[in-house]
Amino acid sequence: MRIVVTGSTGLIGRALIPVLQSQGHSVTRLVRKQTPAADEIAWNPAQGKIPTSELEGFDAVVHLAGESIVGRWTAAKKVRIRESRVEGTRLLSEALAQLRQPPQTLVSASATGYYGNQYDEVMTETSSAGVLFLSSVCVAWEEATEPAARHGIRVVNPRIGFVLSGAGGGLSAMLPPFKMGVGGRVGNGRQYLSWIAIDDVVGVILHALTKTDMSGPVNTVAPFPVTNAEFTRALGEALHRPTVFPLPAFAARLVFGEMADNLLLASTRVNPARLLASGYAFRFPKLPEALRHVLGK
Repeated sequence: MRIVVTGSTGLIGRALIPVLQSQGHSVTRLVRKQTPAADEIAWNPAQGKIPTSELEGFDAVVHLAGESIVGRWTAAKKVRIRESRVEGTRLLSEALAQLRQPPQTLVSASATGYYGNQYDEVMTETSSAGVLFLSSVCVAWEEATEPAARHGIRVVNPRIGFVLSGAGGGLSAMLPPFKMGVGGRVGNGRQYLSWIAIDDVVGVILHALTKTDMSGPVNTVAPFPVTNAEFTRALGEALHRPTVFPLPAFAARLVFGEMADNLLLASTRVNPARLLASGYAFRFPKLPEALRHVLGK
């Protein structure tokens, strides 16, 4: 297939593209550059600029671009988080809908932040959205793909959970204190974390590209979510370090602000119902094996 990928320099894009190429697919990156390379197309989502004619004739688009959610959420940061996802996705979807030869498939990332804080209730793709900031972003993010869907393009929205990778992302940010033996649970530790190994994120995207009867939201998480306390214990065991220094909820809010309530303290127990029903086989369904793999242990 001829595939366009946005967000090619991000954590998932860096893992996905080599796999696509190793399977014989031709990959063109949609990038924010003034002078793109031969295998790139330049766009500027912040300015609403996209070279529609250059998108003709591709088989699929994988849309991963968006402002990192890591960091303190100032008012300006929240605007960037929302606009980079919603406006960029709408711009891309509207451009694809105008093509004479549109792609058959658009895989456009979303996140399990869609569900917000749901305590221990099990979430499936039919569950309602939450009320947190990130929930509202995810709702609008997914809705922004509607122009492509109305035009007959098959749209898949992977709602991606906490990605385990040794090459970046949230796990890498956690590693320094844990390696020094000063890591611990966050808050009361009872909040659920729906995680997925980077290998399975790539696997799910490949699955979505070829599974022609798959569309709409797809929970992209491993089938066995864990509590924060269980995750903390498993990470400590993988690193052979103690995990006896908890981060109280008030301290998390003091350090991280609103991000703490949306990411660190929110409990999201997500079931990958559609993936399992579609026959996807997880490489790393359980946390200990996944951690050992991504950490090279």
